Amino acid sequence: MGLLLFLFQVIGISLSGVMAPGPLTASAIAMGSRSRNAGLFIALGHAVIEFPLMILIILGMANILKSTKTQIVIGLAGGAFLLIMAAQMLISLKAANENHDRVRREKPLLTGLVFSAGNPYFLVWWATVGINLTISAKPLGIWAFGVFAIVHWLCDCVWLQALSWASFKGSRLLGPHNQRIVLMICSAVLFFFGLFFIYSAVRNLINLL
Repeated sequence: MGLLLFLFQVIGISLSGVMAPGPLTASAIAMGSRSRNAGLFIALGHAVIEFPLMILIILGMANILKSTKTQIVIGLAGGAFLLIMAAQMLISLKAANENHDRVRREKPLLTGLVFSAGNPYFLVWWATVGINLTISAKPLGIWAFGVFAIVHWLCDCVWLQALSWASFKGSRLLGPHNQRIVLMICSAVLFFFGLFFIYSAVRNLINLL
């Protein structure tokens, strides 16, 4: 019963985090308009960062993630990358229609990886909320930690894939014009988070000095 209650807790907390609007959400919608499985590959890229991070937290990395200096570096780098991706998304809107549907699998995978590693709030979440879930899993055994890791990632995967699938289906009904509007909105979301990450990093830097 202890494990069952713990898994309910993991699902509830994980969904509340993954369903919050953010760069991965915007990316799943934008890339999903071109590829129905974009969310799956974004989630796989996310897992490349998340699974090792879980292990590092157990080994005592949480204090490093909470460090202001770490958050400054990640915020500046992640914010800059988000701005670049947003700009590229806008530029792609001007491409010819025959190039519009060419989406390589590696791109969503790389997006999930970089947007996770470059998101300071994702790392802070793991250094606070995530570490509490990790600590709760340890008394239940190493296999329970493995179940926790898989269930948490499945919440990410199901949500991101649902977004990309819905976006893909919607894009076929909306037509090119409305599809471009959706991509512009997603690009604006990435711009917002990019600027917000940089602003937060600069503010932390000023406070540190």
